Amino acid sequence: MTEQLLAPENVVFSSALLLMLLIGVVQAMGLSADVDTDPGADADAGFADALLAWAGIGRVPFLMWLVLFLAFFGALGLGLQQLVTGLTGGPGTNLLMVPLTAAAALPPTSAAARLVGRIFPSLETTAIERDELVGLYAEISIGTARSGHPARARVTDRHGQSHQIMVEPDSADQVFQAGESVLLVKLEGDIFKGFTRGDFYLPRLD
Repeated sequence: MTEQLLAPENVVFSSALLLMLLIGVVQAMGLSADVDTDPGADADAGFADALLAWAGIGRVPFLMWLVLFLAFFGALGLGLQQLVTGLTGGPGTNLLMVPLTAAAALPPTSAAARLVGRIFPSLETTAIERDELVGLYAEISIGTARSGHPARARVTDRHGQSHQIMVEPDSADQVFQAGESVLLVKLEGDIFKGFTRGDFYLPRLD
């Protein structure tokens, strides 16, 4: 059994199952980090949202979705390799089997994520729409934001999950520096607009 799991054609799938177990252990120990599943400021939001929804991402926390995907990917990969070996006398190449198995693992992963989301509805509430971040304060993390030139910022939602977003001033006369706290007032496309109170530049009294 061990030799079969460590066979070159099965290493990818065995590694997926091992990674699944490691993530499960980390989550059980309470050491898992928040992961933002937003497609990013440069992605095609409409297509990405549809693709993520079809795959089941957003139904449950991303790490839980990843555990489900790795489980199906590893199990299906090992099973398909055994089937191919039985039919042809030899295993399939990883170049073919890995993408084929990844595609085959997505439908059952999506179904399982939806099922888990229904059984534990509180899990689904941790996935929020991007416009729900409007009204929260974000901190500029990288770069300087000017009108028409957004900078990367970090914002924490009501569930305590952090998100990396792109922010620019809603007013042309404002500039946001790294470390500055900004109130998010609207979302236009993938870019958040914000206002700052200006106290970032005031001297601190310790």
